[in-house]
Amino acid sequence: MSAHVRDPYVRQARDSGYRSRAAYKLIEIVEKDRLLRRGMTIVDLGAAPGSWSQVLAERVGPSGRIIAVDLSEMAPIPGVVFIQGDFREDEVLERIETALGGARCDLVLSDLSPNLTGVSDADQARSLHLCELALDFARKHLKQRGTLLVKAFQGTDYREFLASMRESFDTVLSRKPGASRDRSSEMYLLGKNPRMGAEGDFEAAKAP
Repeated sequence: MSAHVRDPYVRQARDSGYRSRAAYKLIEIVEKDRLLRRGMTIVDLGAAPGSWSQVLAERVGPSGRIIAVDLSEMAPIPGVVFIQGDFREDEVLERIETALGGARCDLVLSDLSPNLTGVSDADQARSLHLCELALDFARKHLKQRGTLLVKAFQGTDYREFLASMRESFDTVLSRKPGASRDRSSEMYLLGKNPRMGAEGDFEAAKAP
């Protein structure tokens, strides 16, 4: 708790009105890789408490479309449509697709994390399962030149997931933002430009 209070990103987030220090992880990545522009359509998986959605709303403007999804409640953010539920469930997926209104995404973000048990191998497996689900969602919903940013934890099966990313995108980059704690094994993988026809899922993304 003491380390959390002293954390400069915690203080900066509080002073800037962001809901968590995670905002600065996203800010560093989107600025480095120039991911955001006005008018984008974005799905933010694992959005609560909402700091990533705050950053997105600031940068895509009122012409953009941001859909945030999480099992937990999230206080409203202007310009963000929030869907509470498990995106693995058909009913929640239908709500996301309804909110998209037939459009495909410019960007899919996943900051999903499982409820940790303290058993390293089990937590790693559950985390990578969520990564795989986020990748599958992106395969079905990204535009031809869309982008996926997904949080993964290094460990067992990490290389296997990285290989899946490389099969699915022309470019895959690894990012460890400064706001990630040194002791954390988290890594953000950035997939750019879906490979058309990868597992047959991106074929329909040729349409704008």
